[in-house]
Amino acid sequence: MKTAILPALLLGFALFITFPAKSQTASPKKGTAERIKVHGKGLEGNLSGDSPDRDVSVYLPPSYKTDKNRRYPVLYLLHGFTDNDAQWYGFTKHWINLPEVVDKAFADPAVREMIIVTPNAYTRFFGSFYSNSVTTGNWEDYVAYELVSYIDSHYRTIATAASRGLTGHSMGGYGTMRIGQKHPEIFSSIYLLSPCCMNANLNQNRNEAALARIEAIQSDSALVKADFGVKAAFATAAAWTPNPKKPPFYIDLPSKDAQTQAGLMAKMAANAPLAMIDQYIPNLKKLHAIAFDAGSKDVGIAASNKVLNSVLNDYQIKHTYEEYDGDHINRIGERIEKKVLQFFSENLSFEQTKRR
Repeated sequence: MKTAILPALLLGFALFITFPAKSQTASPKKGTAERIKVHGKGLEGNLSGDSPDRDVSVYLPPSYKTDKNRRYPVLYLLHGFTDNDAQWYGFTKHWINLPEVVDKAFADPAVREMIIVTPNAYTRFFGSFYSNSVTTGNWEDYVAYELVSYIDSHYRTIATAASRGLTGHSMGGYGTMRIGQKHPEIFSSIYLLSPCCMNANLNQNRNEAALARIEAIQSDSALVKADFGVKAAFATAAAWTPNPKKPPFYIDLPSKDAQTQAGLMAKMAANAPLAMIDQYIPNLKKLHAIAFDAGSKDVGIAASNKVLNSVLNDYQIKHTYEEYDGDHINRIGERIEKKVLQFFSENLSFEQTKRR
């Protein structure tokens, strides 16, 4: 009997070595990504002619479709200038595959599952800057009120501020700070990834050639072919210096005859989060957690992060700040996987509550 058992044991051991258990080689469980339409009442009638029916990408974690009684926190992720949601979620050519990044993060038992939502803020001007404007529509309100309301009514969310986070990259980092510091009753924790446009820029001596290139644009076709800086000038003007009586773009550009206009520059500067931050200190103190980072080679943005760090320290507001070895985009996927999702896993509330 023993001689029959021994070969069987040896065979089983050999098979174990040759074919390891699935848990040793299994790839991360996959969540699902879907793209829906969410109407924005406050986006109706925008002078740019952009549709108020916006694409929105939604990542549902691996357990969402199997654990039918479970509710989830929601992380709202805002994309950057000239990006759109599809480029982040793999629905089109992309520079980051967010679902793949998130699946890898959730494979770590220390990182808890959540829903992730990204609205398509690509506009006629290549980005909304998540601001309220008659020219591009009320994007700030769309994110804070209309989108949140829709997601809470159509998905199994934990519909409390404690279970909502807000993050974004570049223009999206700007939007995160702009919206987050105004709405602690909606979002409890924020994380800024390389946030742009934080400082008030009152420089009256901008390059005349650059200003001339901006003023030379007279049509959408010319704007499409323009360089990044020209596009950004039009987008920020559409967000912060709209003019309903000035077709075809319905904006006031910050210069005339290659000379900056002080009044318009002041309007634009007033929209910088670091210019308005002192008004929102009580709100920032209500937030449960604040974090921000940037690559050391992303010089201007890293510098503005240092200022934000200093201001929050002066007001004794707890936060996390990091400058890492990188540029504006080369490590964003890694930061989301290793830092952002860990941050929200630790700071959002996962307490199961019934929908009110």
